[in-house]
Amino acid sequence: MPDDDRKILERYSRQVLFAPIGRAGQEKLLNSRVAVIGLGALGTVSANCLARSGIGYLRLVDRDFVEESNLQRQVLFDEDDARMAMPKALAAKAKLEKINSGITYEALVEDVNCSNVLDFIEDMDIVMDATDNFEIRFLINDACVKKGIPWIYGGCMASRGIVHTIIPGETACLHCLLGGPPSAGTGQTCDTVGVIGPIVNVVASIQVAEALKLLTGSRQTMNKKAIFIDLWQNQFLEIEFTKEENCPVCGRRSFDFLSGKMQQNYTYLCGRDAVQVLPPQKQTLSLEELRKKLLPLGEVYCNDFLLKFNPGNHEMVIFPDGRVLVKGTSDEKKARSLYARYIGA
Repeated sequence: MPDDDRKILERYSRQVLFAPIGRAGQEKLLNSRVAVIGLGALGTVSANCLARSGIGYLRLVDRDFVEESNLQRQVLFDEDDARMAMPKALAAKAKLEKINSGITYEALVEDVNCSNVLDFIEDMDIVMDATDNFEIRFLINDACVKKGIPWIYGGCMASRGIVHTIIPGETACLHCLLGGPPSAGTGQTCDTVGVIGPIVNVVASIQVAEALKLLTGSRQTMNKKAIFIDLWQNQFLEIEFTKEENCPVCGRRSFDFLSGKMQQNYTYLCGRDAVQVLPPQKQTLSLEELRKKLLPLGEVYCNDFLLKFNPGNHEMVIFPDGRVLVKGTSDEKKARSLYARYIGA
């Protein structure tokens, strides 16, 4: 037996022994390409499981950095990552390389938007949703439906979670399921009701199980219903949603989020009491030059990946691509005002 074959059987032996996967299924996994969009709670659990399962290529996309409050549920990070304010995508990649060095990782510290989402997904076999807002989810839905790429929607807050596998052309898409993003301020968030670690692990594990079924060719066992879970109330519910013939996305193939019609230059970040403000046009900032400029105006911390600036009541986290997280407010007008004052109009 060739050495490579022997290593596969040894490393993934328990997975190979599982009859629905077997040796053939494991080889399919090793040749698969998966994008995990969002490396927070759901994303770290998903990426961890996928890497240990032997997915051959993992693309890790996240715009954020590690903070101490993440450590309660974001399993790939530690206190050193928070202390150094490491970008989540890079911190996750570093941990995963120690877990399974035999597969390929690509870490992208990027904000997902209509100008780049197709680049992130078009060469992938499946996309794992681990995002924290509906604007990005509907953007992913547009992109995946347009390209015919399966994606797995997941979300959780408090003790509740939802999972829905979306296979373009076969299942209801996210627009069929929800009819559009909820209105701002109408729903609960992690800021208002919190979230417990166990529901994160359950939701992400179901997402990964569905991904493994699809990637190994076990499509007949995939759950095409939406799964709703409440661990605290011991509730588990499945609801079947049918494709809407007149759905603007999967029916009429009108991709408003992908075209940029629905894009805003700010995003409220769930669970963070923060607003992300995007630059008016693509740019590259010199963090060192900005550090010198802001140093007389407040507290400044800078590393290779970001700059933190505290002028008083709000902390601003500035990235080289011009994105700014304004912490301590959910008021987009206040966030944009601070952006204009310290970064530029």
